[in-house]
Amino acid sequence: MRHRWPEDTVFTRQVLVSEDRACPACGRRMFICDHRRHPIHTLDGPLELICKLLRCPDTSCPAHAHTVSPAQELAIAPSGWLIGWDLYCWIGHRRCCRHWSVPDIRNELLDSYKIRLSDDAISVYIDRYQTMLAARHQDPRQLLADYHEVKELVLSIDGIQPEKGHETLYVVRELNGKRVWFAVPLLSSSEAEVRGIIAQARQWAEALGKPVRLWMSDKQDAFLQGIAAEFPDVPHRYCANHFVRNLAKPILEADSSAKVKMRRKVRGLRAIERQVLDDRREAQLLSSQAVVAPAEPMAAVEGGPVASVGVVPEFLPGGVERSGEASSAAGVATEVDQDEDGEVVLGYCACVRGILNDDQGGPEQPPGLRMAEALQEVRQSLQRNLEVEEKKGGERISN
Repeated sequence: MRHRWPEDTVFTRQVLVSEDRACPACGRRMFICDHRRHPIHTLDGPLELICKLLRCPDTSCPAHAHTVSPAQELAIAPSGWLIGWDLYCWIGHRRCCRHWSVPDIRNELLDSYKIRLSDDAISVYIDRYQTMLAARHQDPRQLLADYHEVKELVLSIDGIQPEKGHETLYVVRELNGKRVWFAVPLLSSSEAEVRGIIAQARQWAEALGKPVRLWMSDKQDAFLQGIAAEFPDVPHRYCANHFVRNLAKPILEADSSAKVKMRRKVRGLRAIERQVLDDRREAQLLSSQAVVAPAEPMAAVEGGPVASVGVVPEFLPGGVERSGEASSAAGVATEVDQDEDGEVVLGYCACVRGILNDDQGGPEQPPGLRMAEALQEVRQSLQRNLEVEEKKGGERISN
């Protein structure tokens, strides 16, 4: 569905006419036969391009059946696009450099520029931007310019073992220039397919005319055989991260066992949270049903005024109201205290759950060790709170 512009949109109109009127087939001068409107969004506001279309007047010319659009249109926006190049680059920069999400880009366009685009439209332009960016990174002339001062190449390759039926992205990077050369999706990590990627890297290095000083990988069998075949005289070294990970494998196994034991010991969080929530609901229900009971009528003496002997002050006029206010204030104070205590308990439960679910960290920061340290900090915090409460209780007793 085409974009629907609001009826009150104010466009800035720009008329475009091709300067070259010569027919590309016969050379005769072409004339304006029609025009085409091309409304687009720009950072400066809505812009409407009036493109004058040219046609060859000779009916026997092969180009007579086609119209020629002005070339200036491509410098502003490609035909059929809803946005101009300036807005297109703005979207691509926010996505690729600042890592904004599509909703963030949409909201910023609406708030700052009053441009309303759908998530689907923004996603389409982001895909096109990434395609153009990848093509530019693989342009041989651009590569030659970027590697003009680089004397030697250090290449690395890595990928994740693919699951059955899913493609895995194998990436080849050059470390001296800090540049991703290319990425190839593979359904299999077999030696033949991986060797094709390494052969492509060899072709790139030969096109640049730079020697390859070193290869780095996690030394999978396919990498070892492929690099040895395509780069027989180039050293092949372990990636530092993989080397440290393999070196620390026994420690990580012990760390994983410690995590399991700590998780078995720290249990019952859900039961505590349910108890707090149940107590909160019960307190809210009681507070909503709490109504001061009406006072019984005072006994009347026959033939005389109302008896006043043994009358409790709460039963005097206004006494019920004053007593009700006091009991209500006490109930509210108790409910507030209970609610604050419940929030503290729920906060501790959320903190402990986050600690137990944290599995991030490499061999230099084992997750089990960090889990033990974090749980010890929670325990110390609880102990400090208990000491403060005991101190407050002792002061109340002495007072």
